[in-house]
Amino acid sequence: MTFGPKGWTPERLGDQSGKTYIITGANSGVGFQATRILLRKNAKVVMLNRSVEKSEAAIVELKNELGTQADVSFIRMDLSVLDSVREAATEVIKTVSHIDALINNAAIAQVPVRKLTVDGFESQLGTNHYGHFLLNGLLFDRISESHGRIVVVASLGYNMGLKTIKFDDINWDEGYGANLAYSQSKLAQMMFAYELQDRLTASGRKDVQVFVCHPGSSATSLIATSGSRVMRSIWWLMTKTPMVQTAEQGSYPEVMCATEETLTEQRALYGPTGRMEMVGAVGKGTLNTHAYDESVMTKLWNESEKAVNFAWKL
Repeated sequence: MTFGPKGWTPERLGDQSGKTYIITGANSGVGFQATRILLRKNAKVVMLNRSVEKSEAAIVELKNELGTQADVSFIRMDLSVLDSVREAATEVIKTVSHIDALINNAAIAQVPVRKLTVDGFESQLGTNHYGHFLLNGLLFDRISESHGRIVVVASLGYNMGLKTIKFDDINWDEGYGANLAYSQSKLAQMMFAYELQDRLTASGRKDVQVFVCHPGSSATSLIATSGSRVMRSIWWLMTKTPMVQTAEQGSYPEVMCATEETLTEQRALYGPTGRMEMVGAVGKGTLNTHAYDESVMTKLWNESEKAVNFAWKL
C-alpha cells in the first residue's frame, strides 16, 4: 500500500465522530500526538496511563487547545503490574461500550540495570509484552463486538539483539543488557501480533484486524525516561540531526493502522519508509522473517498465557 510521495498523513483522516480509540501511554510523546490527531477529527479517546498527574495535565492541555468538547479521558493503568492491568480492563469494559481500535503504544526502553516487575518479569518484557498481552486478551471480546482493530507499536529494535526469544533465560538472570532486553521485548510484541493473526485466520474469524507499526526515530521522552545517562546523552545529540523526526510524525503509523480503511495487509510492518526506515514518508516497510518464526511465536504465546495466568479464547 502506497500513499504517494508524502506517504500516509492525517489529511487522509475523515470525520471520526462515533469512533472510540483506546491508547496506552498516551499522556506524552507519540501516544499524546496520536490522541491529538484523533480528537481533532472528533473521535473519543480513552488513555490508559500510569501517572494520574501527567494524565490530568495532558487532558487540560488537549481541552485548552481543542475545546472543552474534546472527548478525552483516562483510566489509570500500570502495564508492569498485572493486577493494575486487570483493574483497568474491568473499568474499560464497564465504561467503554465500543472499541474501534486498541493502540498498544506504551513502552519503556533501555533500562540500564536489570529490574523485575512485581510479578517477577524482567521490566521491559513485563511492561512492553506481558502487560499488553494480558490487556488485549481481557479487552478482545469488546474489540471483536465492535469489529475493531488491535495495533501493536513495535520498534526497529526487533532487528537487534538475539533476534529470537531467550526461553531458557527469558528474564535475563544472566547476561542482561539494556539493548538486548529491549529488543527481545519489542520482538515479543510483534510475535504476539503475528501469532494472533494466525490464530484468527485458523479459526475463520474476520471480526478483528491486527496491525503492527513502528514510529521510526522520533523525538519522544522514551529513552529520557528510562535510559542510562550515556544513552540519554547520545539520544539528545541524535535529536539535533535529520535522523530524528518529530513525535507528531512518529504518531502517523499508529493512527494510520488504527483508522485507514484501505489498509488490508496484516502480515506487514508499517512505518517510515525514508532513510534507514527511521524517518520519512509513512507506508509499508521491511519485515524480516525472524519476527514471525512460527515455532517461536507459538511457544511464546503459550508461555505468555501461563505467565499472566490468562487463556485466550479464540
